[in-house]
Amino acid sequence: MAKIVAVFNQKGGVGKTTTNINLTTALSLEGYRVLVIDIDPQGNTSSGFGIEKNNLEKSVYNGIIHGDNFKEIILTTSYENLHILPSHPDLAGAEIELTNMPQRELRLKNSIENIKSFYDYIFIDCPPSLGLLTINALAVTNTVLIPIQCEFYALEGVSQLMNTISLVKQGLNPHLEIEGVLMTMFDSRTNLSNQVVDEVVDYFKEKVYDTMIPRNVRLAEAPSYGQTIFEYASGSKGAKAYLALSKEFVQRQE
Repeated sequence: MAKIVAVFNQKGGVGKTTTNINLTTALSLEGYRVLVIDIDPQGNTSSGFGIEKNNLEKSVYNGIIHGDNFKEIILTTSYENLHILPSHPDLAGAEIELTNMPQRELRLKNSIENIKSFYDYIFIDCPPSLGLLTINALAVTNTVLIPIQCEFYALEGVSQLMNTISLVKQGLNPHLEIEGVLMTMFDSRTNLSNQVVDEVVDYFKEKVYDTMIPRNVRLAEAPSYGQTIFEYASGSKGAKAYLALSKEFVQRQE
């Protein structure tokens, strides 16, 4: 049965989607069967895998709102072991549509039941907000991976995030845990980056990954070509960092 990991931080611009795309790709290259679920209405993860969101006949929206079978919506990628449940702009209206639905917080959980056995890992790319789509992700996931950017306001909103996780744990998902905390856009040359890392380690302790994702132009450029970092610049520092992260991620499962 797949381990389900939500990649989440309600603060935008922290490398959440970049991490979802490249960590899942790295794991698939290691031979693991991986599914990416894009429940962010912006659909950047879907675009990052070269999917034309607007041309999709069905997306994760159809599964969550209309109860369509996820098996019929899953798409392959250019990586043999990596599949994706893509997002569509229609998902932007899902928050309103979910409001009056029965078991509105468990729509994703119910939809995912019949596909969990096909994968080793399922990663969910959450919106940068604390709405019903994110609650659906937190209700079904085993753990939360939190990317944090090495910037001045890095810990801003973290207490709110932790409070949300605590509330979901109490009410919907008693087994929810933090998978790990990933420092992104790290620049070892600046005192600020190092100070932020120290603060985050002080707060999250051993949950912080040893691997840090460097500030890397290639990582920023790759999505605009609909490519992962391994297609776009396999020898870059960004690619090497995500490969290292995948190994550390797997090692922590043991």
